[in-house]
Parts: sequence; C-alpha cells; structure tokens
Amino acid sequence: MKTFKLKGLKIMSNKDDHVNTKQIDLIDGLVINREDEHGWLIEAFIDRKYWDFFDSIKEAEDLMIQVKITREENDPAFFLTEIVGINKIGEERMNVLFQGKIVDHSKRRIEQLLEMIIEEGYQGKSLLKKFKELI
Repeated sequence: MKTFKLKGLKIMSNKDDHVNTKQIDLIDGLVINREDEHGWLIEAFIDRKYWDFFDSIKEAEDLMIQVKITREENDPAFFLTEIVGINKIGEERMNVLFQGKIVDHSKRRIEQLLEMIIEEGYQGKSLLKKFKELI
C-alpha cells in the first residue's frame, strides 16, 4: 500500500443531464493506493456544511472525482469512484470515503476527450457513459 496526502478535491456529478463540478474545501485527507482489486481509497476530512451535498450523491455509481495529490500545484488525477462511507466527526466535521479506480490518462488527454464528447452533443448521463466507453 502507498499513502499520499490529499491536497485538492472536486466532485463531478450528473444532475438534470448536466455535469456539475463542485470544489470541496479540505481540512485534511489521504489518498491510498491499496494495490489490490479494490483500487484506491480516498478520504476527505471536511466541514459538516457539505453533509447534505454528499448525502444527495452517496448512491451515485461511477462518481467522477478530481484530486490533487501531495502538492496543490500538481496536475489533478481523475478517479471513477463510489462513496463507501460518510461519517460525522465531532460537532462540526465529517469525512467522506471514496473507493475506485484511477483514470490513467494525462490531464490534457482527458480534457481533449471530454471536449470531443461534449462537441458531439453528449451531456449528463449519456456523457458519462460515452466517457467510460472511451477510457
């Protein structure tokens, strides 16, 4: 297993046939490469103000997240995940646990792929389905 510091987190979710991106302000976090069939585990330690947001997407399959690992200036890595846990910590904090697979492409390649799919008219769930087919 390899463990890294989580320095940035964006959630890319589908709602009403549109892809929404939400920046999450981190208190702390970890990214763990389990090096097994379960893939990667990402833990975000955050303010409880995000509870309703994560509660609303906790059942989503293939939730795309964008993370920055180790340093904020690093290029983001993309993961297809599912939420495996949401926990209250104390009165004002919470953590969210994601499990999934890294999308093993460079940032530029992913941007080009998404741009092409959007230009073809895909959006929402059909965009996500097409993206998964191409990666």
